[in-house]
Amino acid sequence: MLALGVAATALTGCSSTETEARADAASGSAATATTAPSGSSAPTGTSPIVFAFTCTVGDGPEVQTYTTSSAVWQDRRTSCTAAPITGTVPSAQQQSALDAAQGDATLEELAAGCAVSGTGPWRSAVETVEQEHVAAGLERYCPGHPDMARLRDALDAHRG
Repeated sequence: MLALGVAATALTGCSSTETEARADAASGSAATATTAPSGSSAPTGTSPIVFAFTCTVGDGPEVQTYTTSSAVWQDRRTSCTAAPITGTVPSAQQQSALDAAQGDATLEELAAGCAVSGTGPWRSAVETVEQEHVAAGLERYCPGHPDMARLRDALDAHRG
């Protein structure tokens, strides 16, 4: 169902408000940011969901973990996954992105997709309705993405 699943592996919002929230969460201790009930690995709280990104480094097995999408952009990573580290409720921006994706991407996929650059929907043509939905979700979720102009061009070309 997710035509861009490999490329849009999971994204995190890129607005300055959400970037600050991620930075705040990251500045606390790891134990504080990931505290969960006994026997559970799920994030806790009712604040907006904040993600950490695990990205491959080169072609080998090495990975690096990030707490902001902008840090991933700086290192030009092209393959990442996203996992929630705190919060349980999508922010208004996250929910808007999910609505735009119309079920063709999860919040984790949108967060991971927002983190990467130079690949997938950021550099490819939008050719299907599913790809259009994912691209629309990315557009809402990470308006500050360094490849946003290319994504919008691809959406505009698809929509005619």
